[in-house]
Amino acid sequence: MELGMIGLGRMGGNMAQRLVSGGHRVVTYDCDSEAVTASAGFGGEGASSLEEVVSRLSAPRALWIMVPAGQPTEDTIDALATLLSPGDAILDGGNANYKDSMRRAEKLAAQGINFIDVGTSGGIWGLTEGYSLMVGGDRVAVKRLEPIFHTLAPAPDKGYSRVGPSGSGHFTKMVHNGVEYGLMQAYAEGFELMAAKEEFGLDLPAIAETWRHGSVVRSWLLDLAADALKEDPNLESLDSYVDDSGEGRWTVEESVELAVPIPVITLSLQARFRSRQGNPFGGRLLAALRNQFGGHAVRKSGK
Repeated sequence: MELGMIGLGRMGGNMAQRLVSGGHRVVTYDCDSEAVTASAGFGGEGASSLEEVVSRLSAPRALWIMVPAGQPTEDTIDALATLLSPGDAILDGGNANYKDSMRRAEKLAAQGINFIDVGTSGGIWGLTEGYSLMVGGDRVAVKRLEPIFHTLAPAPDKGYSRVGPSGSGHFTKMVHNGVEYGLMQAYAEGFELMAAKEEFGLDLPAIAETWRHGSVVRSWLLDLAADALKEDPNLESLDSYVDDSGEGRWTVEESVELAVPIPVITLSLQARFRSRQGNPFGGRLLAALRNQFGGHAVRKSGK
C-alpha cells in the first residue's frame, strides 16, 4: 500500500521506516525539514507540505498522523480535512483523548472521510520488534487498511486487532497506559524495598536478571529495569522525578465517571505527583501536627 506519514519523531520516523521495509510506499512530512530529509535514508519520499503529501497519494488515500496530542493533532486533522476526498482515511496513532477521537470521527464522517484511532504501543523498540496496535473505527475502513497494520505489528497475526468503533482504540490505549503505570510502580516499590534491606547487601542487578527467566513477574518492563540496573546499579545518575503524560490521569478520571475502583492505577499516578515534591507542604504539616498534639520530635528545616 501507500500512505502519508505526518510526524517523524521517535515513533513516527521508526514506523515509517518499518512500513518502507515492509514494501509500502510512504510519503513523509514533518514541520522539521531535517527529519523529512533524513527519511530519504530509509526510502521515505519526503514532502514539503501537507498539500504535497496529499497530491502524491492515489485515492482512496491514507494519512497517518503521529503528532503531539491536543492542539497539534486538532490543527493537523483540520488542515487535512480541507484537502481530502470522500473515501480517504486519517489514522491517528498518537495518544489522543478518546473523547476527542469520537468527536473527530463524527465530524469527518460528515465529509465522507474515515477516521481511525490507533492506540500504538512499542516505543523506540517498535522498529525492530513491531508495535501493538489497538484500532478503533469503521469495520470496512479498517479492513482496507489491514496491510499497514499487519506490517507494523510484530507479525501479521499478532499484536493487532480492531477493538471496536471510533474512539475505542484510544480508550483501550488509555487503559493500557494506566496498567503500565501500575506495573512500573510495583517494580519500583519492590526494588526499593530490597535496596533498603542493607544487612543482606542484595545484588539488585542479579536479582532483576534472575527474575527475567522463569519468574511469574517477568516482562518486557522487567527486561528494561534489568538493563537500567546493569548500567547503574544504584541509579545514582537519576533524580526521582517522574512525569506523567496524561493517559494515567484520563484513566483515573474515567474510573470516577464509571464508578469503577482502580486503586493500584490511581495510587501509581499519585506516586508520580509525590515524586516531584522535594519537601512537600503536606509532609511538613503532618510533622507539625504530631509535634503539636504529642510533643513528638521534628526535624527543623535547614532554611
